[in-house]
Amino acid sequence: MSVELNGPKTIEKVVSGMATSDGAGVSLTRIIGQPDLPRLDPFLMLDFFGSDNPGEYIAGFPPHPHRGFQTVTYMLAGKMRHRDSVGNEGVIDAGGIQWMNAGRGIIHEEMPEQEEGLLQGFQLWVNLPAVEKMSAPNYQDIQPDSVPTVRSQDAVIKVLAGEIDGVEGPVKTTAVSPTFLDIMLRSGSSEIDINSNEATFIYVYEGSLTVNKDNASKESVLRDGELGVLSKTGTTLSVYTNTESKFIMVSGKPINEPVVQYGPFVMNTQQEIVQAFNDYQSGSLAK
Repeated sequence: MSVELNGPKTIEKVVSGMATSDGAGVSLTRIIGQPDLPRLDPFLMLDFFGSDNPGEYIAGFPPHPHRGFQTVTYMLAGKMRHRDSVGNEGVIDAGGIQWMNAGRGIIHEEMPEQEEGLLQGFQLWVNLPAVEKMSAPNYQDIQPDSVPTVRSQDAVIKVLAGEIDGVEGPVKTTAVSPTFLDIMLRSGSSEIDINSNEATFIYVYEGSLTVNKDNASKESVLRDGELGVLSKTGTTLSVYTNTESKFIMVSGKPINEPVVQYGPFVMNTQQEIVQAFNDYQSGSLAK
């Protein structure tokens, strides 16, 4: 049996999100980090939030700690203000992205910069390898006009991180160097080149997609609110829709290290988790 290393990517698993809440009661859908998909190395969690009811988001995410990974907030609608213990502060507008390296420790908050209207976006947690877990924390606040756009057949692709067709996204992170694309596909099709041997997923947040429409044995359909885990073999994602659809595509190299997580701390051993908790309790986590 031959393995088609350079052929099309296929959908290996389809996952629907689970309704939950986080922060001070923000309603959201957890897609990665729930029983059907606990992790997808190097990705630890993916949340989608979206509501025009202020009661479901107004309390936001008050100050809380992190250690050992990176948080990514990408806004589709509305505004969110970030503050942290390192002294960073900024507002993420629709189309903007915040990429924060918690490293050895940071305390931050994310609060809605609005009292009404639609607030919608994603939060992604990206793991760090052991050698980077105690790195210095840092923060990148990328405004919408800094995000380049690539047109590929019937697709309009926002390149947030990584590279496509020679166009690089504005996020610069050397620890894992993932790719993060926001794709709007008009009625029609597109083929997108992807690195093989990376963990890759697509999540449809509007409309529906057919993957590999012209290959019956490999065809899959993803509907609004579904995540598809792509095969590591293959280097091309072939997508089709008969109506305008929107989805994100995220990929990264697996770290292949032990993961021990306790809430906002993600390390390699239980001893390191205990140390993180003790550092937070003593006030030394973010120093």
